[in-house]
Amino acid sequence: MNISEFQMFHRISSSLLSHLKLASAASMPDLCLLPVRTRLIINIFFFFFFFFFFDTPILSCPDQQKQALLLFKASLLSTTNSPNTSIPLFSSLDSWNSTSDCCQWDRVVCSSPDSRPRTVRGLNLYSLALRITDDPLPLDAKALVPLFTIRSLMLLDLSSNFFEGQISGAGFSNLSKMVSLNLMQNKFSGSIPPQFYRLRYLQLLDISSNLLGGALTADVKLLGNLRVLKLDSNSLTGKLPDEIGDLKMLQKLSIRSNKFVGEIPASIVNLKSLEVLDMRDNQFTMGIPSDIWTLSNLTYLALSNNKLNGTIPTSIQKMENLKTLELQNNLLGQYIPMWLFDMKGLVDLLIGGNLMTWNSSVTSLEPKCMLSRLSLKSCGLVGEVPEWISLQKGLNFLDLSENKLEGSFPLWLAEMNVGSIILSDNKLSGSLPPRLFESLSLSVLALSRNNFSGELPENMGDANSIMLLMLSGNNFSGRIPKSITKIHRLLLLDLSANRLSGDTFPMFDPGAFLSYIDYSSNEFSGEIPTSFPQQTRILSLSNNRFSGSLPKNLANFTFLKHLDLHNNNISGELPDFLYENPTLQVLSLRNNSLAGSIPEGISKLSRLHILDLSSNNLVGEIPTEVGELKGMVETPSTASSLSENFFNIFIEFNDLIVNWKKSTLGLATRPSLDIYALLDLSGNHFSGEIPASIGNLKGIKLLNLAYNNLSGHIPSSFGNLENVETLDLSHNKLSGSIPESLIKLQQLTILDVSNNELSGKIPVGGQMDTMNTPSYYANNSGLCGIQIQQPCPEDEQPTKQAEEEEKQEVFSWIGAGIGFPAGFVFAVLIVYISGYFNPRTPRRRIFRRSTRRGQ
Repeated sequence: MNISEFQMFHRISSSLLSHLKLASAASMPDLCLLPVRTRLIINIFFFFFFFFFFDTPILSCPDQQKQALLLFKASLLSTTNSPNTSIPLFSSLDSWNSTSDCCQWDRVVCSSPDSRPRTVRGLNLYSLALRITDDPLPLDAKALVPLFTIRSLMLLDLSSNFFEGQISGAGFSNLSKMVSLNLMQNKFSGSIPPQFYRLRYLQLLDISSNLLGGALTADVKLLGNLRVLKLDSNSLTGKLPDEIGDLKMLQKLSIRSNKFVGEIPASIVNLKSLEVLDMRDNQFTMGIPSDIWTLSNLTYLALSNNKLNGTIPTSIQKMENLKTLELQNNLLGQYIPMWLFDMKGLVDLLIGGNLMTWNSSVTSLEPKCMLSRLSLKSCGLVGEVPEWISLQKGLNFLDLSENKLEGSFPLWLAEMNVGSIILSDNKLSGSLPPRLFESLSLSVLALSRNNFSGELPENMGDANSIMLLMLSGNNFSGRIPKSITKIHRLLLLDLSANRLSGDTFPMFDPGAFLSYIDYSSNEFSGEIPTSFPQQTRILSLSNNRFSGSLPKNLANFTFLKHLDLHNNNISGELPDFLYENPTLQVLSLRNNSLAGSIPEGISKLSRLHILDLSSNNLVGEIPTEVGELKGMVETPSTASSLSENFFNIFIEFNDLIVNWKKSTLGLATRPSLDIYALLDLSGNHFSGEIPASIGNLKGIKLLNLAYNNLSGHIPSSFGNLENVETLDLSHNKLSGSIPESLIKLQQLTILDVSNNELSGKIPVGGQMDTMNTPSYYANNSGLCGIQIQQPCPEDEQPTKQAEEEEKQEVFSWIGAGIGFPAGFVFAVLIVYISGYFNPRTPRRRIFRRSTRRGQ
């Protein structure tokens, strides 16, 4: 209690004593006559009475901070556009109300009750919004403004909220006492605010998994108390500053998945307290610093997926505390050093995907380390799977992909109960041992692109811990085992490019976790199967023998993003229910027997950015609603919406086949699902005019309307297709001229308008000057221009006039050339006749005569 509070207590207690004296005068003696000890006891009683009743605000957070927190909550609610306002999005903040002490609220940490005054020290505001859809609900970064007035904050965790907008540097500059700041997994954009470097008490800074760009500046050296710095999964560029070596107290430095370039700074070896160094997934070049071994406390060194060259420094073997060494997917060369297997403390060794090769002279090996993870991908391994691996009893992850391994699947490997086995892209053959699926540890099995054959083991479902099962590109035959539905944790199932057959399929539990299913390029028949979980996100059934109409059960897959049914024999009309799925991003139905027209409700597919309906029997006019597909209006995001990295394993999804730049090829599903927008309606029987609204689709890279019965003019709005690379309008009945607006298309590389009824001059300027392939303009009624070396009529008249003027000019010079010598000869002849050149005539006489005449 401070002096003013004590004075207030004294006045109130004296007043109450006076009132007590008056009220009890008739029934008890005067209080002033009470003994001193008794009066002291009464004073103490009143002291504690008023302490608990009037001193309560001292034990609670200041009203200003409380109001700031309430304003923050109100800002969240006002800036959130919820698709369902009846759902309590921020239920974790229900305890935040005006009638209670904010120090008692959830997610709020205050200073100890003994402190005066008590203030808010920490806010654990991670994952505030309830996830009601597959995609996170974005929050406006402006809602954070009230928090910047709570200057006593030392800990602030805003992770996993998906705040959008720039980080307010001015706001965070008010929080000068900040010790721990976690902004991980949001959508903050812009650059790292320079004010961050002024937070001198900061010990933890985590701004990973955002959309930040720019550079990490030399001012990072000002964060001298920093222990943890995490900048992962952003778009930070430039070189890592040498000043990073000034952070002498740093224990963890993680900058993976950015765009840092240049060599690893030599100053990195000054970080003697460093225990974790993660620089994966950048563009670092040159070699690994030879003095890296001086980081004696380092337990985790990850430099994978860069452009590092040279060799692995031999000094690394001195790092006795090192447990994890990740160097895969670089440009490191020479033979794989055998001393790596003598590092007794090593647990994880991932060195595949370099230019290093296995020394074929090493036929036997007895590692001194007991590895948990081993990657020798693309290391030139030949022969059978190395048997020395069987000595690694604790092995949990094995990647021997992209080698030249032969023989059958080793039985000893099946008996090791390894968690992840990746043997893709080898030459392994034979059938799979049933013993492999008796393992309860197996979570990843990747055997794609080998020569395995035979039927799939019936006991596959016994391995119920499998999450990723990839068996594509082999020669497996027969039916899919029914037991596969017992694998409750299965997320990804890829059985594509085999010889599997049948018209009945396993019935998965609707509530199962399976989300990626690829049965493409097999020999399946019958109706399109829909016996998949409701969580299905990618469904590829292309290149089979499926027939019948599109089943209505497809509408049950409310999370479906990718539906590929091309190259089958699907008939019937396009159903309306197909356009009721708001999550659909990719729809490929090319090369089937679909009939009818495109429903007007197609615009409901607001996220669709790849639509391929080519090579069907569709008729009618193209609805104007096609131009309202929002996923094609905006340039698709480069941020992948599909997870392709499970357990640090890169999963290469099968290609989506499209007509791209006049040839049929595959666009890899990742990342093309997000960065390409395509519209292909070619090879149908569409008629009528091309809707001008298609010009709104600024995000598309390919527009193919060829081989239809379209008429009318090419819309001038096509000049707004700023990202289009291929524009194919060939084999229609289009008339008029090619719009001048096409010269604005700076990305255009192919324009095909052949076999139409077009006329007039081909536009000149921009990329149109490079559209000079004559066959792309062939068979029109009257096209002309420099691109096809065909003069236009309007250009011929000025040419003839110029030729006439040139002829006249030449004639005048010829006349001058003839007239000058003729005139000269004529003049000489006259003079001669007059006697000037007659020797017999005296010159004086002539002179006199002429003189006389002149008189």
